Amino acid sequence: MTGGPLAGIRIVEFAGIGPGPFAAMMLADMGADVVRIVRAGAADNLDDPVLRGRRSVALDLKSADGLAAALHLIKQADGLIEGFRPGVMERLSLGPEDCHAVNPALVYGRMTGWGQTGPLSHAAGHDINYIALSGALWSTGEANRPPVAPLNLLGDYAGGSMFLVSGMLAALLAAARTGKGDIVDAAISDGAATLMTMFYGKMAQGDWDVARQSNRLDGGAPYYGVYECSDAKWITIAPLEPQFFVLFLELLGLPADHYPDRTDKAQWATRRAEFAEIFIKRSRDEWCDLFEGTDVCFAPVLDPNEAPDHPHNRGRSVFSQGSSPIPAPAPRFTEAVAAARGQIEPVEWNDIRDWPLI
Repeated sequence: MTGGPLAGIRIVEFAGIGPGPFAAMMLADMGADVVRIVRAGAADNLDDPVLRGRRSVALDLKSADGLAAALHLIKQADGLIEGFRPGVMERLSLGPEDCHAVNPALVYGRMTGWGQTGPLSHAAGHDINYIALSGALWSTGEANRPPVAPLNLLGDYAGGSMFLVSGMLAALLAAARTGKGDIVDAAISDGAATLMTMFYGKMAQGDWDVARQSNRLDGGAPYYGVYECSDAKWITIAPLEPQFFVLFLELLGLPADHYPDRTDKAQWATRRAEFAEIFIKRSRDEWCDLFEGTDVCFAPVLDPNEAPDHPHNRGRSVFSQGSSPIPAPAPRFTEAVAAARGQIEPVEWNDIRDWPLI
């Protein structure tokens, strides 16, 4: 292919679910030539946008021919992504030692929930389990109610995919410099814990209460949260900085000294109820007319059908504007073009064995 900061980088992806494919999508969006190996007899969902931008080839990895074909691709690759439980790739004779024997510069990316080592490493799990162990799930939700799972964004994709991508990019840079590959052990539970670094730091400093909805950034502060409007829709406000809060009060028609000490948690419940009474009197669109585009730090809560049509999202082409809008590749680059390249393309082994660049 042409374009993309990773143009010329070749990645072998062993088909899996969740964070592994998403990481491969990110690398493909940035220009890497990714070939996805699927189990013989299996078929990918060709309409799945997470599988975009790469080719797939079906191989029987338990056969001598299938193993030889996989190693042939790996020999030509810069990186590899696999998301099986620890030991599975080794039993297929495709573990790091096997692959580095044919390609010492290979960056071997391993995506798991619990990691390659540790008491839980061989146990099954899903996103909600991994973020539960990190303290992240406990911290999400309303006071006096059960924790709320934030989709599988926080674990699978933030704690998993993004850490695998960043780890592989770092290792690819090192391999280009030294000629020696590496093994990237990306565990979702590790990543979720790392994402909580700021909050553990604040706890250590006595600046964060472990109780949900009792802090500035978890919905406890009345000036950082979600409020219902008269049309049963919702808005978000976040005027954390003093100058933004002064503007917030001004646009609400309240005096600047109306709320002299915002750090006093004893006032938070009263102030939240006061703001709730104000916001329920107008529709979401009316609040958008007043606040949107100002320094109040405001945004309407849009459902997934509304989000693609918001003027900002349209203005930046955040979503493709087809019959079924799909988020476009991110981040963006000044000197290279990151662009999703259509649906996954199943190919035959003979069409890919010499791996010409797309």
